Amino acid sequence: MAETKPTATASSVKATTSVQPKSSSNAISWLAPVICIIAGYLFWRFILGADSGFSKPDPAGGFWPSHKGPLGAWHRMYEGGIIVPILIGMFLMVIVFSIERFLTISKATGKGSISEFVRKVQYHLANKNVEAALAECDKQQGSVGNVMKAGLRKYKELIPDAELTTEQKVVAIQKEVEEATALELPMLQKNLVFLSTITSVGTLIALLGTVMGMIRSFGSLGDSGGAGAATELAIGISEALYNTAVGIATSAFALIMYNVFTTKIDSITYGIDESGFTLTQSFASQYK
Repeated sequence: MAETKPTATASSVKATTSVQPKSSSNAISWLAPVICIIAGYLFWRFILGADSGFSKPDPAGGFWPSHKGPLGAWHRMYEGGIIVPILIGMFLMVIVFSIERFLTISKATGKGSISEFVRKVQYHLANKNVEAALAECDKQQGSVGNVMKAGLRKYKELIPDAELTTEQKVVAIQKEVEEATALELPMLQKNLVFLSTITSVGTLIALLGTVMGMIRSFGSLGDSGGAGAATELAIGISEALYNTAVGIATSAFALIMYNVFTTKIDSITYGIDESGFTLTQSFASQYK
């Protein structure tokens, strides 16, 4: 009885993968918010709430001094209450995560135009020069180059394979590209949740601070009464609205940066999709 040779499949040929998990630290994800909130409080307490900025300072106030008579707009913001340092901390968070995302996404974008890189790889593959295509990936040094390189390695590995059909080889290449993509995308989207959350929550926290300030102002009006109370009410409302101003500014800044980064990520994602399509189509047409 003749021995039957087992048929190789796309899953069996991919017992190992050239794609390796990326090591990344999450320290900034939990350190930055804590440090920014502390920095926001210190700025509010010792700069906005400096004794020299008030006509009637409260030197023994401790955590939250009851200063009176602010001498400028910056010091008047101090009287917006304990919500102000939280909003300042959130604004600092937007700055920190914007810088972090800018550096990460700039690195992921790589060198040169993504579309030009894909065209060069297509040219080399059309001439069956896989080594030149791999060299272009090394030059690109971005997420698109990393995904393309992983696919090209599998591409090169499957060219001399005589056991698999063309369709099975294309599936194997596609799986390699998908694996590489699954490792690249989380790195691009990491920490964007902070910007999206601040966009929504910043205005709500500011509104909370404004409402708290209004409650205090109307409470003072009810306790004191008289013509002088109207002046105190106007001052209290003005101070409370500083919360709204800081919150809106923070949310607007976070929204702008979030949209900027998601647009850049969409561009990279499109390049990754195009690279996967290029590899599968090239192999299907060149090695039937």
